[in-house]
Amino acid sequence: MIQFLPDFDFYEPITYVFLAFCLFSLIQLIYVLWIFGRLSFHRIQKEKNGNGAPELSVIISARNESENLYKFLPFILEQDYPKFEVIVVNHQSIDDSKYVLDAYKQQYPHLKVIEIERNKHLKFGKKLPLTLGIKAASYEHLILTDADCKPKSDQWLYSMAARFSKQKQIVLGYGPVYKRKGFANRLMRFDTAWIGMNYLSMAKARMPYMGIGRNLAYTKTTFNSVSGFKSHYALASGDDDLFIQEAAKNKNYTINIEPESFCYSKAPKTIKKWAKQKARHYTTASKYKVIKKLLLGIYPLTLLLMLISFVSLCFVYEYLWISLAVFVFLLIIKWIVLGKAFRKIKENSFVAWLPLWDVFYAIWTPIMFYTVSKTESNKW
Repeated sequence: MIQFLPDFDFYEPITYVFLAFCLFSLIQLIYVLWIFGRLSFHRIQKEKNGNGAPELSVIISARNESENLYKFLPFILEQDYPKFEVIVVNHQSIDDSKYVLDAYKQQYPHLKVIEIERNKHLKFGKKLPLTLGIKAASYEHLILTDADCKPKSDQWLYSMAARFSKQKQIVLGYGPVYKRKGFANRLMRFDTAWIGMNYLSMAKARMPYMGIGRNLAYTKTTFNSVSGFKSHYALASGDDDLFIQEAAKNKNYTINIEPESFCYSKAPKTIKKWAKQKARHYTTASKYKVIKKLLLGIYPLTLLLMLISFVSLCFVYEYLWISLAVFVFLLIIKWIVLGKAFRKIKENSFVAWLPLWDVFYAIWTPIMFYTVSKTESNKW
């Protein structure tokens, strides 16, 4: 007969392993339901802006992006929106960006270009060009994206602008990565999807900690209320996470996961290039508040500890079946909740193997964090 409930002996170390397993499983369950569940069960509604369609300024910071500007800028300039301007800040480029932009200026009168000449005393980060672009903006409502991004549809601006209201001054959008063949691209797409699920879920839980620079909207007033990027200007990154942590307060933010609002971008072609990109993003992690670090770290940590304790319990018959039951129950709940969250942001291809990706990513993330070279972290 299968012994489902063990006889607890508190003099045996295995008893405490089982109790630890139950604790880690409970933390996982609470986290999944309380945080990720908010995105999973978020209702996507067509928003109606009570103020009509506000005039918009789209800000793009570009450095040596001539090819991407030529290819993707028309999709932004030709958005179906009544009144908007596009400001491209050409930051110390040495390629043909200036000529591409000059040509487009002849064709699109709502395109503005700001040239930052090459100067050895200037850094290559995004914060200077973004600040100059925002100061030059004619309108109060700003939408930020990157030169290598392509909106999902010509309704991108409408979808993002519709989320603005008197109460909502920040809109956190989502930016998937283009699909290509190969495991590296699949890993990068999963990383993008997982980060997206995290920051969108945390925002729904009233704990916003970041957005993504390629699909982010806020007002000039909000930008000026925290003196822009002043508090973290020395860091190469931070324009989409440290800024949000300062500016998002009193429920002045919302999320937008309408498919029409997505902005797609190209993933780095190699793991090495991706690692350099991740290293730059990691420079801001030390600046996060303790509670944010705890909330972001507790999920992968308890997942790994839960798995280690579960494997240990599998070798003790007395605890095998109860441990297996708890593990399977948690697995099913996570599969359902995380699967719904991934489907909400149209990352359906990961759902079938989500439990394996979940474990792999929990192992991969700390390895990536502690091994990527920081020597390139301040380059853009």
